[in-house]
Amino acid sequence: MKIMHNHPYHLVDFSPWPLTGAIGVMTLVTGLVKWFHNFNMNLLILGYFIIIMTMYQWWRDICRESTFQGKHTILVSNGLRWGMILFIISEIFFFISFFWAFFHSSLSPNIEIGAMWPPLNIMPFNPFQIPLLNTIILISSGITVTWAHHSLMDNNFSQTTQSLLITIILGIYFTMLQAYEYMEASFTIADSIYGSTFFMATGFHGLHVIIGTLFLLTCFIRHLNYHFSNNHHFGFEAAAWYWHFVDVVWLFLYISIYWWGN
Repeated sequence: MKIMHNHPYHLVDFSPWPLTGAIGVMTLVTGLVKWFHNFNMNLLILGYFIIIMTMYQWWRDICRESTFQGKHTILVSNGLRWGMILFIISEIFFFISFFWAFFHSSLSPNIEIGAMWPPLNIMPFNPFQIPLLNTIILISSGITVTWAHHSLMDNNFSQTTQSLLITIILGIYFTMLQAYEYMEASFTIADSIYGSTFFMATGFHGLHVIIGTLFLLTCFIRHLNYHFSNNHHFGFEAAAWYWHFVDVVWLFLYISIYWWGN
């Protein structure tokens, strides 16, 4: 029996996924403690598995509600937009904390690190090698994701497919280069405040690139399944906003930590 509503809001159906998600996070954190103390990853892997399965099924349900059940009205869509905007603002402040730590330590270096920046015996990366290449890659990916958005607005299926695929490839390429850079690093996260701030800031940015790439990959699969139209594609729009945020954070990272901090 179809229930009719006389309002444009989405009253969410009963769902098991918040409960399974909470169980997954509890298992993950408990597994993390077990890994730290007993070097046993079994519980940690189980926690990851529960979370990944919950994420897949929960987001699958949201895709169904928006694409096939018509529950994402203009009002609901506007609410989702504000949610994404506030989430990105919270992420901006998350990265501000790392930049604050970096500038606090670099503008007035303590005597314990030789009263100099970078500290004594730290060999920083050359900003005109892999970091510059990664900057070009991310700026290019920002252009291709914008191209994908405009192609989607113009109902151009093939160009949306091509540009979105190029963006995903560039995201994977960036991650591979950063992994190579980490392997070649002459210092670690344990090497003074420089190592700590460098790896925390660039590491969390790298994690955000991986999340953004998976976000765009999900949009790519949805696009191939004809989930998006030129006036109903907020899932893709949110992914594009997130990707642009990742781009801007990298520019600040490159200028302040790789170039100026060198």
